[in-house]
Amino acid sequence: MTPATLAFLLAAAQPVATDGFEQPDRWTASASDGVVSHVSGVPGHSGQALRLDYDFASVSGYAFAARPLSIDWPENYVLRLKLRGSGGVNDLQLKFTDASGDNVWWVQKLNFRPSQDWQELRIRPRDMAFAWGPTQDKILRRTARMEIVLVRGRDGGKGHVDIDGLTLQPLPPAPPPSPPRASDPAVLDGDGQTVWHGQKDQAITLDLGAPQRLSALLLDWQGEAAYRIEGSNDGRAWQTLRTVDAGDGGRDPIALHDAEPRYLRIHMLGEGRLAEIAVKDIDWAPTPNDFIARLAKDAPRGRYPRGFLEQPYWTLVGTDGGAVAGLIGEDGAIEPAKGSYSVEPFLTINGAPVDWADVTTRQRLEDGYLPIATTRWQGQGWALDSTAFAEAEGDTPRLLGRWQIRNEGDQSRTFTLTLVVRPFQVNPPAQFLAQRGGVSPIAALRWNGSHLLIRQPGPVDGDPPVVRLLTPMITPQSVGMGGFDQGALATPESLPLATAVEDEAQMAQARMSWTIRLAPGDHFDVPVAFAGSAPADFDAALARTAGIWRQRLGGVTIRVPAARQALVDTLRTALADILISRDGPALKPGTRSYNRSWIRDGAMMSDALLRLGVNEPAIAFANWYGDHLFANGKVPCCVDFRGADPVPENDSHGQYIHLLAQLHRYTGDDELLARHWERLDAARRYMDGLRLSERTSANQTPDRQMLFGLLPPSISHEAYSAKPQYSLWDDFWGLAGYDGALYAAQQLGKPEASAIAAQRDQFASDIVNAIDAAADHWSIDHIPGATSLGDFDATSTTMALEITPLQPRLNQRLLRNTFDRQWRRVTGRAASTDWADYTPYELRNVSAMLRLGQAQRANDLLGLYMQDRRPAGWNAWAEVVGREPRVTRFLGDLPHAWVASDYIRAALDLFAYEDKATDALVLGAGMTADWLAGQGIAVQGLRTPYGALDLAMRGTAERLSVTVGGRARPPGGFVLRWPFADAPPATTINGRPARWQEGVLALPATGEPLHVEVGG
Repeated sequence: MTPATLAFLLAAAQPVATDGFEQPDRWTASASDGVVSHVSGVPGHSGQALRLDYDFASVSGYAFAARPLSIDWPENYVLRLKLRGSGGVNDLQLKFTDASGDNVWWVQKLNFRPSQDWQELRIRPRDMAFAWGPTQDKILRRTARMEIVLVRGRDGGKGHVDIDGLTLQPLPPAPPPSPPRASDPAVLDGDGQTVWHGQKDQAITLDLGAPQRLSALLLDWQGEAAYRIEGSNDGRAWQTLRTVDAGDGGRDPIALHDAEPRYLRIHMLGEGRLAEIAVKDIDWAPTPNDFIARLAKDAPRGRYPRGFLEQPYWTLVGTDGGAVAGLIGEDGAIEPAKGSYSVEPFLTINGAPVDWADVTTRQRLEDGYLPIATTRWQGQGWALDSTAFAEAEGDTPRLLGRWQIRNEGDQSRTFTLTLVVRPFQVNPPAQFLAQRGGVSPIAALRWNGSHLLIRQPGPVDGDPPVVRLLTPMITPQSVGMGGFDQGALATPESLPLATAVEDEAQMAQARMSWTIRLAPGDHFDVPVAFAGSAPADFDAALARTAGIWRQRLGGVTIRVPAARQALVDTLRTALADILISRDGPALKPGTRSYNRSWIRDGAMMSDALLRLGVNEPAIAFANWYGDHLFANGKVPCCVDFRGADPVPENDSHGQYIHLLAQLHRYTGDDELLARHWERLDAARRYMDGLRLSERTSANQTPDRQMLFGLLPPSISHEAYSAKPQYSLWDDFWGLAGYDGALYAAQQLGKPEASAIAAQRDQFASDIVNAIDAAADHWSIDHIPGATSLGDFDATSTTMALEITPLQPRLNQRLLRNTFDRQWRRVTGRAASTDWADYTPYELRNVSAMLRLGQAQRANDLLGLYMQDRRPAGWNAWAEVVGREPRVTRFLGDLPHAWVASDYIRAALDLFAYEDKATDALVLGAGMTADWLAGQGIAVQGLRTPYGALDLAMRGTAERLSVTVGGRARPPGGFVLRWPFADAPPATTINGRPARWQEGVLALPATGEPLHVEVGG
């Protein structure tokens, strides 16, 4: 180590520079709930090293070593760190925090696999990212603390990491790269006619002037070529970066994302003529997805998937429980599994090539709502339908697809359908989190006469490969395949005849082709199974699957006017999306971007499931999630394959309790509630401790009264991820938790009931007082999202109305202003360009408008949100809806199952909802004249906490007929809202006169059918 390097060791002071990790007592160990950590000193690479021992046991979480460490960061630097260790694949993080403790910068090494030998990490400024914090200045300048963190990744378990050799070496500002120099200037002169003519074993060398991080080389050849690309930092020791055995001539784009050489050498394996070389630095294409996007921009539109050019859309097809969860894209490609390859269609019609850019597309679902999805390419006198669904019968469920060509013209046509196995997902490049979309490498392909074998790299470097099978149910007339260097990414129909290929670039493709001449009116089908076997009859499998889903989704019968049928179809599709998105018992918001199960999502999905009579997934979820509570009663915000997540999100406790109480309200299962009582009450006690921690004199000062008695700050509300806040979202759920705990205690005859009632009442009063105090403190005229901010978030505030009895106790002026403002906000979007996107969690505002007695607003809002299903024919919303549909952005999952649950609850609230303050069922709150005309509406079997409900309504302001049936017996009776502007005429209930009070008719809940006749 040089003196210059020592001078800039991480402590920025000579004592730390000399001891590094020599004194391990300068570091302290800590860990999240359920994780064990310990630091000690061990012999290092040089002197002493720091050892961090960890044991993740059965939970998700993290272990870390930390110390105060002041660092003034230069503009340019290299941070070095030596590591070795033992244990499984987990995530390594280096974190640097400023003096406030709020702002964090980090380096993440996902899927870090420790080795027994020392390995060096070299971190440059581009590797360091701002992680979180409220600061607007995200440039790394000065930090005060360092953490070395092991985060539970794929393997968890126990192990250790040794850390040594921590140095920060300032570097001069990076100069602009100098033009490369070549041993033969012909390849850099910009003239494609001048060439370097290389013979076998000859080489051409480039000097880049200094080591450079590269993304690619673009090599323009005259004719075919075979060669090896090598890199070196000193011009003497060379490393092979890439070998091209069979280049097909023309431009060869060569990705070099991990290379940082000063010298490059192209060593010929045969004779070749090289015209030009273009060296592309890392900024040209930092990732494989960027590299493909560069190629897509230079190719004719339609040759690459839409997602590399603009925002695409897709939908989910699969089995109930998620054993199979495939995607079909709006342009007809099908992805059989998370992170897998896709199959994309191409056509040739009378010799003319056709792809997605040449056609109009339209999407539909079987029966308008079943998870059997089709995209249609509509051409002039012909159509191509791409259909996907999952067959659940038998021991092994499988995804099935079909491409159907129809000649709709008046002349015979010759069609060639080419299905191409591509190294791309339907899930597009802008998607990330649990699964990065876009490129999905294919290392090898083999056709055995009946199946195509697709070999893809394992999910983590060092893992065994994943082999998938594809079975066409009609044998292709020709099969071709090739690697990336054959240049067929842009022209996959031209892949040469072959039955096997291995590709060093891991971008192999295969095509299967069928040519047929179709007379007018004829069609040709190519069904495939994304598995090693196929059903004997594709149409029979489709019919069986449709029948299974009709039964599964039809537990509640809803008849509406034709103009409103899309609302019902979307409701049923939303139910299917929830069922397919789950992973066994785990209810999840999606299948790609999200690999976790959140209690908040699960509780709200369960409410939707219970109202539709689909109880068993909600019960299974509660049973599974309850096994992951922490010993102290803390309810984890989320659980995944790694275990319970320790991040404190203070809505989770109330949501868990609410879920258990709802299960009993809807099923009456005393044994289930009793079995969960100890967990439920432990969560209640833990939550009560949190609440009481904020019920102190410190929060009774004038500037903190809006915090008194609330749950502590957390990041459960995503808008507060930069810094925890006193989110009313947490408190509304907490109050629902107290209500649920009281209900459970009363049902089970527990002595805790009276204490819980007092806690609930005290908490409810504290929430109301805090809202009023926040309005005064922040001088606002609405209910804030967080009392510590005074912000606006009506979508969060909806939960006060939906899951708590607070509505009549809230300041009615603030409440009215909140949703008036939300109304203006949503309806103003059509004429505004000052917004980029929103989340369809806003569907909850439909329910809020209904509870405020604003039926027309509720319907109008729902109509606006329905317009943002993309595509509309697939009845689904992504987590994010953009103002400009084709502007690329992260969408979350599409469909998003939590959003689906919000829609289900909002749509059902139109017909009936529970008034938490009065224990009544409010009927027909969303009915307006257009719902009731003609045959009107009829709902049968709608589940409520008080039993199943049947409701029929039809008529006009002059004559309205309402029938209420089923077994529902709400303690507060039924409440019927008058759906018209004019005052209701004379009314009878079962033939006896009745009176409306301010547009509301109270109906007794006797368990007998009720017939209401108004007028006539």
